[in-house]
Amino acid sequence: MDDRPTDTTPAPEAAAIPATASAALPEPNGAAVAPHATGSAIPAEELERLTADIVAALKTVYDPEIPADIYELGLIYRVDIDDSRNVEIDMTLTAPGCPVAGEMPGWVENAVSLVPGVGNVNVSMVFDPPWTPERMSDEARVALDWY
Repeated sequence: MDDRPTDTTPAPEAAAIPATASAALPEPNGAAVAPHATGSAIPAEELERLTADIVAALKTVYDPEIPADIYELGLIYRVDIDDSRNVEIDMTLTAPGCPVAGEMPGWVENAVSLVPGVGNVNVSMVFDPPWTPERMSDEARVALDWY
């Protein structure tokens, strides 16, 4: 038998964490993924509209060396919308040494900032997991003649 004293103090309540709506973007290959908002104050219809408008904005951003938009290339890894409609985006590049690496996050921020109803936009560059061509949609593959 274990003679150590046991702590019977109830665990403190979790600190209130602001809810965010993870805007589950449709997969670039066209498969629709419904947005979800666990604990979000954003109405489902508005979240759906914001998601569609953000995807449309992302599709206006192109790597100047590649004739496909960054969304179809699979460079967008995560988009979160908080209750104040601020948007956090994780994106990557096809290669860390991409000549527009320093500029592209600004292009993404500018494009998404123009979406009606969006608050502040923060774009983070991530390289884990590394981008691979398998992330591209069929549309991007056709544009690049990779079939």
